[in-house]
Amino acid sequence: MTQASTSDSNRKVALLYPGNREARQNATPENSRFLKVFQALDALGAHAEPAVYHDDFRDEVRQQLLQKDGVLVWYNPSQGGRDRSGLDALLREVSAAGVFVSTHPDIILKLGTKEVLYQTRDLGWGCDTQLHLSLDQLKRELPAKLSAGEARVLKQYRGSSGDGVWKVESAAAQGAAIGDDTAVRARHAKRGCIEEKIPLREFFQRLEPYFAKDGKMIDQVYQPRLPEGMIRCYLVHGTVEGFGHQAINALHPAPAGAPPEAAPAPTPRLYHPPTLAPFQALKRQLEQEWVPALQRLFGISREQLPVLWDCDFMLGPKRETGE
Repeated sequence: MTQASTSDSNRKVALLYPGNREARQNATPENSRFLKVFQALDALGAHAEPAVYHDDFRDEVRQQLLQKDGVLVWYNPSQGGRDRSGLDALLREVSAAGVFVSTHPDIILKLGTKEVLYQTRDLGWGCDTQLHLSLDQLKRELPAKLSAGEARVLKQYRGSSGDGVWKVESAAAQGAAIGDDTAVRARHAKRGCIEEKIPLREFFQRLEPYFAKDGKMIDQVYQPRLPEGMIRCYLVHGTVEGFGHQAINALHPAPAGAPPEAAPAPTPRLYHPPTLAPFQALKRQLEQEWVPALQRLFGISREQLPVLWDCDFMLGPKRETGE
């Protein structure tokens, strides 16, 4: 949005993010990482204030939110061992009372977990994607893929910053039988991790904690064009409002013939306006085809889409046309 409207003017908005009692008592727009969001809302004529949240003072935050027209939520569900169950119940409650919540917990369950990659695999942005509901299922199905020479990327149900994302491929000859003692090359996408050569049995042990709570992992074929970079599309509801481009990111391989530790470190993400010419085809496809298809699949209206969200893309196989 570029200018205030009558409906925006005098709206009362809370920006909710995690913190302790001291952070809540001292919270101001100026000492939060969301200062530019506060400033943008102020430019629209809306009054925005911090709403630092912790389960210890849940009722206090509840009373604050019930006095607002809307709340924008920044609360990672997995970072630092956090559990959003109490917060999600609170957000559902204030939403039912008429407060606009973005993103609503029910929408997050549809769009904000790795399972969305499986459910949308046929929309046009997907690839060979499997859903494993148990570690036993993964143990039964993964060896055949590795024996065929495929590299796979396994992702825990909920996570961020590469945590719980693994690339794995067999270290044996293609077509060789795969057993518990077969060596595999595995790499965790979490920052600072390098490729390891370990028995398949040990690799499965590494994955066991991811099935403890949510009981599922996503399994995708590795995209060999990963070294060409990743494109992040930043959206406001269904409109792309900017891009982030990162040349080197998690799981980037080491140069041919070099040891695993020679893999380059991630580069900074460079930010661009929505008018950046090289990404216009992606912008049109996302806005005109993929997001509407996503909405139809999950029964989500435009207003229910997150106020601010992003989609990350890697380059897939080229078509005969060169696209």
